[in-house]
Amino acid sequence: MSALWKVNCMENKYPGMWQRWYKNQCVAVGWYSEWGFYMGGKAKDRGWSVARKALKEMKIGDHVIVALQGHRIGRIGQITGKAIDDDEWNPLVPVSELEKDGEMGRRIFVRWDLTVGPDDQDLVIQLPSSNTLTTGELRNTISRVSSFSIDEIKNLMNDPTNWVSLLGKFKYEKALSDYISNYPNYLEDGLLPHPDSKIREKVFRDRSRLDVLLIDKRDNPVIVECKQYGPSHQSIDQLRHYMRLLKEETNRIPRGILVHGGAQKMSEDIINYARLEPHIEIVSYTLEVIFRPSYII
Repeated sequence: MSALWKVNCMENKYPGMWQRWYKNQCVAVGWYSEWGFYMGGKAKDRGWSVARKALKEMKIGDHVIVALQGHRIGRIGQITGKAIDDDEWNPLVPVSELEKDGEMGRRIFVRWDLTVGPDDQDLVIQLPSSNTLTTGELRNTISRVSSFSIDEIKNLMNDPTNWVSLLGKFKYEKALSDYISNYPNYLEDGLLPHPDSKIREKVFRDRSRLDVLLIDKRDNPVIVECKQYGPSHQSIDQLRHYMRLLKEETNRIPRGILVHGGAQKMSEDIINYARLEPHIEIVSYTLEVIFRPSYII
């Protein structure tokens, strides 16, 4: 019977590592033999002991999921081979002044299942908060997964409501709110900054402060709350709280718009919760950064 394994991808330390794994049809770990980590003999430390045991147990035909920070999964693949011996070091992090021997050089070759999950490789799967890997499975670099069957993990990966941008973890909520404040018409035609700067910059009596306050073409106040993750009951409640406070202090009924960087498709539970009074409008955004060389004229 095919086993299911999880391998942590160190995107936080080596940005772009997941894309390298995807392109090279592999997952990888470090622990180079030149640093004293050998496939045979006594293990140098516990971390290597656990990883080495897992590397030896992984078999061709087993399945592997790529684990990213924040309970996210990149892809699922099937093992096709291994290059993990001490003389097979082939680093995915190139040799440099900082990395004299490179890093991530013990490779497990996989064939990614491109029929599972989103078509876009820049999208990854956000596991629901109620359905994540266990602490034990997350703790080690490589772990055997027993909390999910292969079919169960595939079902979660095929649910579009769990698809989020790989870039969605950058902490740019403040930048997004500043952008909406300066270009509100991109959010909705006719939106303008609220004319009363005292209200626009107001701190409520409970010391909370909303992200953006606008006014629409019908002269209704519009509160915009920006979230880098998908909408939740908590974020909807937070926006409704601001709407109540603004109504109490201005005697005007505001609209509420929640702008988020999560999956474009939402669960029925979130849709129904947002439809309750006061109604919350939900809008998703994507981040696109384009770099081009500059030229001297």
